[in-house]
Amino acid sequence: MHISAFDSYRLRKSPIHLLNARIKVIITVLFILSNVLLSDGAWLAFLGSWLFILAISAFSRLGIGYAFKRSFVALPFALVALTTLFSVPGPALATLHLASWKLVVTEPGLVRFLTILLRSWLSVQMAILLVATTQFPDVLHALRHLYVPGVLVSIISFMYRYLFVLSDEALRLLRARESRSARAVGPKSPLSVAREAHQAGNLAGQLFLRSYERSDRIYNAMQARGYYGTLFTLHPHQMQAKDWLIGAIGLVLLAILQLVGHFLP
Repeated sequence: MHISAFDSYRLRKSPIHLLNARIKVIITVLFILSNVLLSDGAWLAFLGSWLFILAISAFSRLGIGYAFKRSFVALPFALVALTTLFSVPGPALATLHLASWKLVVTEPGLVRFLTILLRSWLSVQMAILLVATTQFPDVLHALRHLYVPGVLVSIISFMYRYLFVLSDEALRLLRARESRSARAVGPKSPLSVAREAHQAGNLAGQLFLRSYERSDRIYNAMQARGYYGTLFTLHPHQMQAKDWLIGAIGLVLLAILQLVGHFLP
């Protein structure tokens, strides 16, 4: 499997694509932090945050609906906050009866639940735009320039670079298993399900051992070629005047969103 199968980068000639990766990483992190700091029910500020995302989508020439269409995959994870509907005290809106339980949906609980959903949804959209407009090696170099611990950056780098290798290894193991065993026809019995679970555990163990052995060979090969913890690139990664200007504009807009969220209803 080619590494592009795991890469969400979309090549375009746009001001956002040409922007220095450090600015994009900083704006993304501050945008997510801004959403977290907004108070519950700051709907006008959340609307401004969404307009901010739409503006970036338009300037990046990805289309206004690019991040919107891909962001709903994260909403089921935000449903973990469903308990806030019943745990936050306040005026009751509805009562649900589940067996012997009586669950009361409160107005502050509903507001907090919707706020958490919006925060998650907007943050995911911003992260999608970051990886769609920035090549992954540029993100790694941006993290290094922003003084993220080198060990953490190296782990992320190797995880990304060799993810496709693990995928190919897993596909080879599955193909080898299918070529050596007949597939059962008809409804599965509990015994066959247990046998398949046992086989899946064996495959996971084999994949771990093969990955460990390959990682050792790769590390020895890298050391033989002079690797000592830093990946070099021909890209200068220098900040230009336009990078500083766009970064300052982004910070001002995020500050305005905070003012709107805290001082306007």
